Amino acid sequence: MRTIQFREAICEAMSEEMRHDESIYLMGEEVAEYNGAYKASKGMLAEFGAKRVIDTPIAELGFTGIAVGSAMNGCRPIVEYMTFNFCLVGIDQIINNAAKMRQMTGGQFNVPIVFRGPTASAGQLGATHSQALENWFANTPGLKVVVPSTVYDAKGLLKAAIRDNDPVIFMESEQMYGDKGEVPDGEYTIPLGVADIKREGTDVTIVSFGKIIKEAHIAADELAKEGISCEIIDLRTVRPMDYETILTSVRKTNRLVVLEEAWPFASVASEITYIVQERAFDFLDAPIQRITTADTPAPYSPVLLKEWLPNSEDVIKAVKKVMYKK
Repeated sequence: MRTIQFREAICEAMSEEMRHDESIYLMGEEVAEYNGAYKASKGMLAEFGAKRVIDTPIAELGFTGIAVGSAMNGCRPIVEYMTFNFCLVGIDQIINNAAKMRQMTGGQFNVPIVFRGPTASAGQLGATHSQALENWFANTPGLKVVVPSTVYDAKGLLKAAIRDNDPVIFMESEQMYGDKGEVPDGEYTIPLGVADIKREGTDVTIVSFGKIIKEAHIAADELAKEGISCEIIDLRTVRPMDYETILTSVRKTNRLVVLEEAWPFASVASEITYIVQERAFDFLDAPIQRITTADTPAPYSPVLLKEWLPNSEDVIKAVKKVMYKK
């Protein structure tokens, strides 16, 4: 096993797949000459050349449309957004073309494309640069949505996403690119749609994904000191969602807390809550608790931002609430 950074895992995944398949190319702002805004494509221009690692203008609608069209004609593009907030300029191409083309053409065209880049907040970047849009894309039939939280998962899931014959939204975090983790020396992939139990426990199930899951681990360590055993499930893929792993855990622990870095209304947590109450209601010993950001645009003030974001203390309070402990 090697220890590498999150950004290196992303770069390795793309480079390995591009060596195997010449139809794969990377395009986006600063991905080539600058080695990527977060250095996630470092060295790729030198290896693959300007025809396969393509710097674009600041024109998300344009280059997203080019990528979708090329995917319909035999290419397998990877589109990098400097942040997923910027993809909103090109969201028509993602929602109305990439996601729907296979169905609208009766299967004559598939769209093997990966849209990737950072999601959610990354510090004091203001409301328009701090949005978590996973639930937006997960609401769209035809899209798969992946949000890794570890270096190992990031590489394995990205390789699987690139090989997938349908459009995949692959969401990272600016605050995780420097994270370090172990990856194997050899080839590996992680199938989409399979959650991972990061920590086994018996008293309460905590479901989360992306960088905010770190707060669940901090909380679980603190709760363990009080004799409370938390099971932590990392969704990894938001859509398709691995409902069975969640339901199996809830049937064991009888309690559920969902932690998500997004607004509460129509969130991923809302979907999980509905499925659990529908399929495992009789196993619940307490109402489900969800933890989200405040229902406001992200504040710029560091004091307000700290209050806006979920944290480990919020998780501890929610766990104790479902445990009926003070």
